[in-house]
Amino acid sequence: MSDLTLSQAIDNIYASLKANNADIDVHIAALKAALARDGVKEAVFDPARLAQNNRQGRKTMQAYFKKRGVAVTFSAG
Repeated sequence: MSDLTLSQAIDNIYASLKANNADIDVHIAALKAALARDGVKEAVFDPARLAQNNRQGRKTMQAYFKKRGVAVTFSAG
């Protein structure tokens, strides 16, 4: 789990979101570890790749990840 690159961890999050959030907490933990290892403060996601690409979906995602210690932002597209 801790050997994932940041981009692999983010790809796993996209896959989990598309699979109805399967194992999302495991993937968030791996993402958090990758962020810490790389010294990055926040994970940047492409909103076009999200299952719920609307304002409410993005805000829900940010809140859920924040509770697990991961700051989320979205690219401009």
